[in-house]
Amino acid sequence: MYLDSEDEKILAGEQGETRQKMLELLVALGKVFGAERLVRIRSAQVSGASYKTIGEYGLAWLSSLDARAVVPAVLNPIGMPRERWQEMDVEPAFAERQQAVITAYERLGVNLECTCTPYYLRETSFGDHLAWSESSAVSYANSVIGARTNREGGPGALAAALIGKTPCYGLHLEKNRNPQVIIEVKPDEKNRSIARYGALGYHAGKMVGNKIPFFRGITPNPDQLKALGAAMAATGAVALYHVENVTPEAKKNRFNLSSLEAISIEPAEIDMLFTGIPVDAVAVGCPHCSPAELVDIARLLKGKTVTKPFYVFAAQGVIENNQKTVDAIEKSGARVFADTCMVVSPVMERYSAIMVNSGKALAYVPDMCGAVARIGTIEDCVTVATS
Repeated sequence: MYLDSEDEKILAGEQGETRQKMLELLVALGKVFGAERLVRIRSAQVSGASYKTIGEYGLAWLSSLDARAVVPAVLNPIGMPRERWQEMDVEPAFAERQQAVITAYERLGVNLECTCTPYYLRETSFGDHLAWSESSAVSYANSVIGARTNREGGPGALAAALIGKTPCYGLHLEKNRNPQVIIEVKPDEKNRSIARYGALGYHAGKMVGNKIPFFRGITPNPDQLKALGAAMAATGAVALYHVENVTPEAKKNRFNLSSLEAISIEPAEIDMLFTGIPVDAVAVGCPHCSPAELVDIARLLKGKTVTKPFYVFAAQGVIENNQKTVDAIEKSGARVFADTCMVVSPVMERYSAIMVNSGKALAYVPDMCGAVARIGTIEDCVTVATS
């Protein structure tokens, strides 16, 4: 792998042991995947932020590092809201350990923006090279924005943040971004809600695995694209997808699709995912809610009072910029929490069945929370939470 003079100095230990070890990690990853060089990145997003997922050994490793991020870097959601953890009934012992994780990342120069939707907080543009970890964020960056990132592991993304570069392989290369399978979505008379696109992604991800799909027959908006990609990343390993006449590379490039396998998805296949099982909590915002989603939730909750725990998750910056909307939501008794989500918070483990409007949550809740998951539209979620 080609390394410039700056890289060679870091590798020789001239900028400290931590940066040396981080570059060694990146070089090793690059050699495994056949990268010829490193590429400079615009930003990093680091997973392994919840104490629930990294535990004491992950915390010990973070605490041993001594360097600072050289590009803008944020965290994935953590296990609790930083400011309202007591209100969410997080155990003090967990909160103490989670705070230690946050402190360790802060010492490394990582911004304490704990979200799976960093694109709402910082401008990311077509063609930008990134080192992002969270599967739904990777999918959105590659597919909806047209940026360039592989799905990095937590240590790899942190290493990239501390070095400012990542190995140039995989989806950083134009030749690896072409469609590999066509998905024909048959006409569906039902409302194309966010939940419906999440369910479509849940089903499609299982069918395509880690291939790059090219969708025909749908015209999703950005929030629907977010739900589609997040679910495919959860049930498959889809880090990039294209939608005909919608996503930027599908509009920019003339892909040769003639030799690709085509898979049809019928509305009935999606209908099967929507069940009527009873639940004891409702949670939305996986990935974190957009401003438009918060407005929709506030509208649906207006004049109503929740009778079941109703959790809404969004990035702190999105909450602060939409405080009146958040206040309107919380007037119903629902709670809007920053920094965390249903998947990585230990609080959600107290419930046996959770209603969601996300295909990603439908996939992750059973394993991560030990609960049965039920998917429905946001209208369904509000109805169940207030009835």
